[in-house]
Amino acid sequence: MLNRLEMMRIFCATAEASSFKEAAIRLGVSPQAVTRAVKELEAILAEPLFYRNTRQMRITEFGEQLALRARDTIADVDELFLRSGKQLASEMSGIVRITAPIVIGKRFLVPLLGKISREHPQITIDLRLSDTHSDVVEQQIDIGVRVGFLRDSSFVARALSKVSFLIVGTPELVARSGRPRTLQELHDHPTIALVDKSSGKTWPWFFADGQQLTPKMASFITDDSSVELDLALDSIGFAQIGAPLVIPYIKSGHLVTVLDEHIAPSWDLYVYRPQRGPVPDRIRLVYDEIAKALGDKKLFPIQP
Repeated sequence: MLNRLEMMRIFCATAEASSFKEAAIRLGVSPQAVTRAVKELEAILAEPLFYRNTRQMRITEFGEQLALRARDTIADVDELFLRSGKQLASEMSGIVRITAPIVIGKRFLVPLLGKISREHPQITIDLRLSDTHSDVVEQQIDIGVRVGFLRDSSFVARALSKVSFLIVGTPELVARSGRPRTLQELHDHPTIALVDKSSGKTWPWFFADGQQLTPKMASFITDDSSVELDLALDSIGFAQIGAPLVIPYIKSGHLVTVLDEHIAPSWDLYVYRPQRGPVPDRIRLVYDEIAKALGDKKLFPIQP
């Protein structure tokens, strides 16, 4: 049995044709399908729609009035679906708001998002970099990247990789100040301290067995993790930095690690998005590209 909208569509086409056969040809269906639809509609409405015999067909007065009203209704329905189709096509255009830690954003996401922007110029990338947790609702964030723990269990999250935190310094720094052999010896060496913007306090350094330490000989204090890495490369002091960020410099000989036996268990690297129902194509595209890139061990290595 046809649905009522389809019956009305067949009826309107028949009302404009000279015969059921002509209506069938216009619609690309069989004449029997047209006859069946008209009969079912007449049964529902309890009114004849056409006068017909073996030689000719003529629409009734009731049929004429119904066709006049039905054409507008069908046009409105078609326009509704047309708008939905346009909306689907437009989902690849618009803003995608992303939050990420500063160094990960600068070193890994900016090149990737630049590539996406070139390939999809209709997408506007809005990248917010911060080492503190962003309020995804207030800032209308679509995608987030975070190392550590996710506070909101309602997020749709994907763990991509593991991140170890290494104590690093330059060979020049080691030659100048010596190599710390124990955690307590860190207090006697120049270090770089990173400040938590949300609390104003210095981040502690994390080690195996749940140990934490805040070195006392900070040569430089900053709230920008990208500056922290630059300072470490400039031999200002030892720093505890995520392995993927420093591995290229370790391999090139610009940095060395110390106290490797005290490395803490790795933290998870996540890409996540708030759970807000259907996901527009542009957000899904960027989300999947970020997940693919940050899950690539060549681009985002875990061990030196």
